[in-house]
Amino acid sequence: MIQERIAALRSLMAERQIDAYMIPTSDFHESEYVGDYFKCRKFITGFTGSAGTAIITQTEARLWTDGRYFVQAAKQLEGTGVLLMKSGQEGVPTEEEYLAEVMPQNGTLGFDGRVVNSQLGEKLEELLEDKHVKFSWKEDLVDLIWEDRPALSAEPVWILKENYAGKSAADKIADLREAMKKEKTTVHVLTTLDDIVWLLNIRGNDVVCNPVVLSYALVTMERFYLFINEAVLDSEVKSYLKELGVTVRPYNDIYDAVSQLKGQKVLLETAKTNYAIISNLDESNAVVDRMNPTAPAKAVKNPVEIENMKKAHIKDGVAMAKFICWLKKNIGKQTITELDAEHYLDNLRAEQEGNLGLSFHTISAYGANAAMCHYSATPESNAALEPKGLYLVDSGGQYYEGTTDVTRTISLGETTEAEREHFTLSVISMLRLAAVKFLYGCRGLTLDYVAREPLWSRGLNFDHGTGHGVGYLLNVHERPNGIRWRMVPERQDNCVLEEGMVTSDEPGIYIEGSHGVRTENLIVCKKAEKNEYGQFMEFEFLTFVPIDLEALDKSLMNERDVELLNSYHSAVYEKISPYLTAEEAEWLKENTRAI
Repeated sequence: MIQERIAALRSLMAERQIDAYMIPTSDFHESEYVGDYFKCRKFITGFTGSAGTAIITQTEARLWTDGRYFVQAAKQLEGTGVLLMKSGQEGVPTEEEYLAEVMPQNGTLGFDGRVVNSQLGEKLEELLEDKHVKFSWKEDLVDLIWEDRPALSAEPVWILKENYAGKSAADKIADLREAMKKEKTTVHVLTTLDDIVWLLNIRGNDVVCNPVVLSYALVTMERFYLFINEAVLDSEVKSYLKELGVTVRPYNDIYDAVSQLKGQKVLLETAKTNYAIISNLDESNAVVDRMNPTAPAKAVKNPVEIENMKKAHIKDGVAMAKFICWLKKNIGKQTITELDAEHYLDNLRAEQEGNLGLSFHTISAYGANAAMCHYSATPESNAALEPKGLYLVDSGGQYYEGTTDVTRTISLGETTEAEREHFTLSVISMLRLAAVKFLYGCRGLTLDYVAREPLWSRGLNFDHGTGHGVGYLLNVHERPNGIRWRMVPERQDNCVLEEGMVTSDEPGIYIEGSHGVRTENLIVCKKAEKNEYGQFMEFEFLTFVPIDLEALDKSLMNERDVELLNSYHSAVYEKISPYLTAEEAEWLKENTRAI
């Protein structure tokens, strides 16, 4: 099937004299996760991961993806003729380097200009300039061969009340205009979905697990234009937007609107604005390329949001505690598969008051499947859980009170020495990072070594970031805060850590063909003491879910590690036990006991 699709694409390319066609994982808004309509890369390669770029020539088909997906992509590409390119690995060219090599003189590179960001487009223009390569960007070739392509999502929009948002949309818009003034700009083009819904205090459901709305915004000092499918707006939302001074226009009119701008100083972010929009801008305009001002503003949660998120995490902790208790008591007594466990946990979350669904697709992985750190159980891969080894579950929920994300690795019975060692190291790493105190001005890059040292000292590592920002009833991955050991510029997650930023803390170890472990909590940054050395900062746990003592090797822990775990477990029991049945509370008491 995949080979037939690639052949059909090559036929269209040949008709148009296109030498290479690039298909990224993106929508028109540079979203990390995309709706079904936009899954062109999955359609053409069969790879289902959330990150990757396919490049098809008349003789080759290649897929680039990152370390999270190497194992998964290798399996899914078998027999397709698509070659896996392991991004970041020694000897592996980048997509740009590959194109520079294979594009012929006076050749044509094709892509849908709406799904390629303008920063990449401009980079490719410079890279291929000497070969006089032309771009064919006004046509979506995959659309021409995707006969049963899903429709664009058109889910209803709803208003997020201020008792959840903590700040009015009017105040946020005023702050945005102040930021525009500081940059001496007259127009702001905003295309990132999470920024738009945060700015307007609205939510939707146009990307699975991400409560965003397909839309664009164009903001001046006097006017605010929202480009959206008007059918998703009921009378209440229309009235609300009108009161905010928002003018609603059809979704695709953004391209005509930007073409009408003349002599303006336009604030936008080229890495997040698609190539087609930039290409429609008149040359009389001056572009000021900056991170959207809403991104850092959104990342700093206000006091109302933080208090709400604490409530959401109690609910989430209750669901997780019930799940782990159920799993422990039933493993080996009844048939439980990865999908059975996933559905059981998803249902427990859905029962929590104020739950609006999942924040991402639950990762339910047993044994060797957990070595694929973004594994997704399918009917074909669905492993039966046995009373031995380790089971990893990475999951989260969307609540009116915020977004959650938690990973626990659970012992199902007898474990090996290596499994216990790796599990314990992930727990040690998570606890030590959460306990750091640091001077204001530090970035995640400064702190990452705290989490990796227990692993690096043993010649171990994990091939993903240690932490990512988390939105408020928004995307589970949010910039500009993050924690990682090296710069990855395109992730845009290395800002100074500010009070109110919520970040994940999730070290792990993955042994291909054997097992995978990860322990993840969310932490919120806050101020500690201020003295003659400056303002100190620290983290506070938001996540309260028991850590499996049965898989722990205490001999690997120092005295402080033990204190940190015992203190954490004391808080877990205190906060979660009141919402459990007597039997569950008794189980939790035993499983959060001091060691």
